[in-house]
Amino acid sequence: MVCYETWRRLSCSLCSNKPVTWSLIRKMAHSMVEMMEDDKGKAQENLLANGVDLPSFVTHFKWDLAKYPAKQPLASVMDTLAKQLAQIETDMKARMAAYNTLKTNLENLEKRSMGNLFTRTLSDIVSKEDFVLDSEYLYTLLVIVPKCVGQAGGHLGVRRPHTLGSWMATGQAILSFCRRSYIQWQKTYESLSDMVVPRSTKLIAEDSENGLFTVTLFRKVIDDFKSKAKENKFTVREFYYDEKEIKREREEMTRLLSDKKQQYGQRPGGSRVLPPLQGPLLRWFKVNFSEAFISWIHVKMLRMFVESVLRYGLPVNFQAMLLQPQKKSSTKRLREVLNSVFRHLDEVAAASILDASVEIPGIQLNNQDYFPYVYVRINLNLLD
Repeated sequence: MVCYETWRRLSCSLCSNKPVTWSLIRKMAHSMVEMMEDDKGKAQENLLANGVDLPSFVTHFKWDLAKYPAKQPLASVMDTLAKQLAQIETDMKARMAAYNTLKTNLENLEKRSMGNLFTRTLSDIVSKEDFVLDSEYLYTLLVIVPKCVGQAGGHLGVRRPHTLGSWMATGQAILSFCRRSYIQWQKTYESLSDMVVPRSTKLIAEDSENGLFTVTLFRKVIDDFKSKAKENKFTVREFYYDEKEIKREREEMTRLLSDKKQQYGQRPGGSRVLPPLQGPLLRWFKVNFSEAFISWIHVKMLRMFVESVLRYGLPVNFQAMLLQPQKKSSTKRLREVLNSVFRHLDEVAAASILDASVEIPGIQLNNQDYFPYVYVRINLNLLD
């Protein structure tokens, strides 16, 4: 009775560990896909166990007697396997957290540099020469000027042309009108307020809808100028030129790009890409995925052995084999053949396959997972 309880506890422990181990293997596989910019094909090439593809490893599997001696108690083997997988999972979480933080920070910086002139960072646009700095009286503002505005300051609206000639004429009118919007700024900015420095404006950047101009004026009229600019559909972009802050932001972008390139296996500051999976993070994933997968298959074999002892008893008198249907559609036919061949081993289980209402005494699993023979599924479709 004690012996049976020991085997039963082993079986329960193996069953409870199954979803955790499978989840770890899948997470590692999908993390590799993510780091390879969603290239499943490239990731699949590097999902190896002991240097070979996964089907080959499973087909030629041999128990690792060096790591898990045959004379070692099964409970100790299970504990060793569980500790190995737990350590890999802990390391992976820490490394992926650091990687995701790096990726998020880089994406945020990239978004800031890809927005329009109202929202994007200006650190890569402006230069020290664009501003009057360290002056007690003068100050340089940045003003966003729409490319196309109507006479009253509204955005230009154009009816849909009906002919090629009218379309070309309309297009020329739009281009001409857009040019005049800049000219309007050039003509009016000096008179928007008193004490604006003449000829101090300069176009320093453009996007698809607006232009960014500088204008220098006396500090005492800044508020008045902002108010008048708003009335004329010109937007003052709040910005203070801080050379140290701009340098820090540029260095941060450079550092993040360098760190990401190192993780992917690319030399910082260069265009030459190292061989696949030479970056430290990817290299760690390749090595530890192999270890985790090998441990997972050992857990599968251990479960097969324990379930077989519980089913058929001692001394050991059973044979394990690997079956893979050539087509997914042939799985049902394979089940029918196996049920016919091994029906005599468990008549109740065999009948339950045909009649789902039949209950198997002492078995809490879904009848669809219980057969006259011991069945342990190995799913190698890690990226589906």
